[in-house]
This record gives sequence, structure tokens and C-alpha cells, in this order.
Amino acid sequence: MRNIGLLIGGRDVAAANGGTFERHNPISGEVVSRVAAATLEDADAAVAAAKAAFPAWSATTPSERRARLLKAADLLEARTPEFIEIGISETGAVAGWYGFNVALAANILREAASLTTQIGGEVIPSNVPGSFAMGIRQPAGVVLGIAPWNAPVILGTRAIAMPLACGNTVVLKGSEQTPGVHRLIGTVLQAAGLGDGVVNVVLNAPADAAKLVERLIANPAVRRVNFTGSTHVGRIVGELSARYLKPAVLELGGKNPLIVLDDADIDAAVEAAAFSAFMNQGQICMAAGRVIVDSKVADSFVAKLAAKAATLKVGDPADSSSVLGSLISVESGARSLELIRDAVAKGARVVAGGGVEQALMQATVVDRVDPSMRLYQEEAFSNVVSIVRVEDEDAAVRMANDSEYGLSAAVFTRDIARGLAVAKRIESGICHVNGPTVHDEAQMPFGGVKSSGYGRFGGRASIAEFTELRWITVQSGPRHYPI
Repeated sequence: MRNIGLLIGGRDVAAANGGTFERHNPISGEVVSRVAAATLEDADAAVAAAKAAFPAWSATTPSERRARLLKAADLLEARTPEFIEIGISETGAVAGWYGFNVALAANILREAASLTTQIGGEVIPSNVPGSFAMGIRQPAGVVLGIAPWNAPVILGTRAIAMPLACGNTVVLKGSEQTPGVHRLIGTVLQAAGLGDGVVNVVLNAPADAAKLVERLIANPAVRRVNFTGSTHVGRIVGELSARYLKPAVLELGGKNPLIVLDDADIDAAVEAAAFSAFMNQGQICMAAGRVIVDSKVADSFVAKLAAKAATLKVGDPADSSSVLGSLISVESGARSLELIRDAVAKGARVVAGGGVEQALMQATVVDRVDPSMRLYQEEAFSNVVSIVRVEDEDAAVRMANDSEYGLSAAVFTRDIARGLAVAKRIESGICHVNGPTVHDEAQMPFGGVKSSGYGRFGGRASIAEFTELRWITVQSGPRHYPI
């Protein structure tokens, strides 16, 4: 069991009232983290520290910010074993998942570092004689990042990397499920020498989340908000941000379709579908919740996917033979069973898995899912995938778009032109032809449409999200005025 404090102004501190909360291992139930439970006063202090650090950090040269972010990337990778140990104990995910998390998070920091010299502007022709007009991007101020538990190193780092590269200071509101992981990110960035108050980390008891988040968003010093998490909570964050006139980036849930057309390479589609549906127990926003298969190849595809799912051993992540670990909670497994039972009662058929023991759930394939079933529309966020059979390409596209969500998608076909044409018809922020729905790279514009949110993380696209675009002019000659 580890004791975890808040990071405010470069110092590891307890909550103002001494309050704590506990994080339990989802498999054993044992206490793995005892965590400082931030108060509203702690939230104010974190923002105040970030505000105080902003003038100095925003004035650093691009090359200096780059050097410190690159150092942070190296330090993050050096602590991979610690991230793995804490992550396994807090979420029950397997070691490989956390190793991947750290590797991608380090790349996010390196990508952010590379962009410090790319935060430019433009000269804009003016109709006023002697007026030199510019559009200049400048740091916005304090940025609030709110990160989830499911890919905590990646998403915790993504919440703050580009804001820092753009010259902002940050407050990271960590997840109640992964307080140790998110606090360790703050430790790494502090050790990289960014400066006291440049990165602050607040952690809260679950019951305090709503009031703490509103307090942070309402603070006048907070100028940008970015949130990754469920659509339900994202709506709340979006509404609060609008109420206080704070621009927000929201990356929310998904019921991501993977389409298998009649000319697809079935073996390749099976491998991609299994990875997309079951990696990290399906607890990924890009997970393939629906595999939409042309009926002419459906029997072959389903049989092969069911056989693949049966090979994916579920167990304690401490056992190196476990391919899949636990769900985040016992409640998550119980909800998954509800969705499966509802589908079966309405005519669907479980062709692989279906068993749940506490927080351990087998890789599950449910065939012949249709729109009457909850499993068709609701995000399961567990290792269960729906098979939807369709008659042709047009029906596949209609089914893919028959969802409130629009984050990621995939299309499998041997005809690349056909695949691109179908990809353009799908309502999603991301689509891959002959690739999995689960795919992330630091330099790519990442985000969704519809109820999957708005705005983009990653690469140059995120510069616009975390800077102010200002119009500045210099009058170099006499100017005529009408009065």
C-alpha cells in the first residue's frame, strides 16, 4: 500500500483538511493506494500555483521548453517498471498494456517537444495603408486537464503535453481509479525541471468529483479545459465550460464499428477485430463495439473470431500467461452480463465466452445482434463484441452510422479505392482501412464527432486548441481618420 499526496506548487502535500480516500485492487479487493482527497481550497491552491508559474514558463524559449519536455520523456520511460507496478495494482490490467502506455506517453512528450518551434502565425494583408497586420498565437494561461483511468499514462500525459509545449501551465485532475499513476506523471515532469507550479496534480475522493471539477472550471485563471472520459460526464464538463465561457476539448465514448465487406481478407479482419475488441479488456474508447459483417462471409468470419477469442486467457495480471486482465470493477462485469442477457433474450447468440467471475470476464462474441438490443447501441466498455450481419455495403454504412457516437471506425476490403469511399461515408473522427479501430499515434489529429465529442488532441491540430489567436497591427505611416 502506498501513500499518495497532491502536487501543488512543486510540493507534495496532504489535503488541506487531512482527508484521504482509498483505491482497491479490482481483483483482490486489497487497499493499494491511500490518497490525499483534495478539498475546494486545494483546487484553488493548485490553480493559483499554475497562475503564478505562468509568466516565467510562457516566457521560456521554444528550445528550452523542448529540452525539458524531452528530458521528461526520458525520465518517464526510465520509470516504466514503476508505472507497470502501480497500474496493475490499481486497475488489474496486464503488464504489456502499461508498457505500451508508457512508450506512447513518452512519444507524446517528444512530439509536443518537436512542436514548440511550430507555434507560429501569419501576416494578413490589410486594406489600411501602412498597417502591418499579424495573426499571432500565444499561450492561453492555465489549462485544466481531466484524465480517465483506462489508459492512464497515455491520457494523463496527453492532457498536459501540448498545453505545456504551447507555453501554458497546467492542473491535472487525476482519476479516482488511478491516482498513483497520475500522480507519478506529475512527479516525472517536476523532476524534469519544468519549474514549481508548471504542473500540478489534484486527486479527489469519488464523492467529491462533481464539486471539485466545477470549482476548477469556474476559476477565472483557468482558460482552457480538456477532458477525456465518458459521454455522460463529458456533457457535464461541456455544459460547465460553456457556462463559464471556457473553450473545451472533449474526447468521449464510442460504439466503434468495424466493417467487414464481402471481399475482405477474413483472417486479417479477424486479427484486427480481436485486437480492437479485447485489448485491455475492451476498456478503450476506440474499442470495436460492433463488427458489421457482410452476410456472404459472416459464417466464416464469426467462426474464426470465436476461435480466436477462446485462445485469449483471462486471469490475474501477475500471471505472465494472462493475455487479458480484469475489468475495472465487479460492477462493470455485472453490467456486461445484463447487456448480454438482454441480447440473448431478443434472439442473439453467444458464440464465445460469456462468463464473468467478479471482475474477470472472458472474451465474449455475441452474434446476430440487432437494433432492438441494448448491446447494439450502448457502450459496453468491457471485452464483449457484437456481430451485426448485413446484406451489402450500403447497409453496412447505414449500420455504422446508426449510433449517437462517432469516434473511430475501420473498413476491411481488398479494394483500397472501395475502402476509402466507404471510409468517407462513415460519421467518425477517425477511420482506418484494413486496420484496427484501436490505433493511436502522438502526431495524429485524435478526436470524434457527434456524442464522441469535439476538438482534437495530437500533433499540430492541438496547437489551435491550447493557444489564443490574436490580431496585432503595427501602423508604420500616417493614417487617415474620418473625424
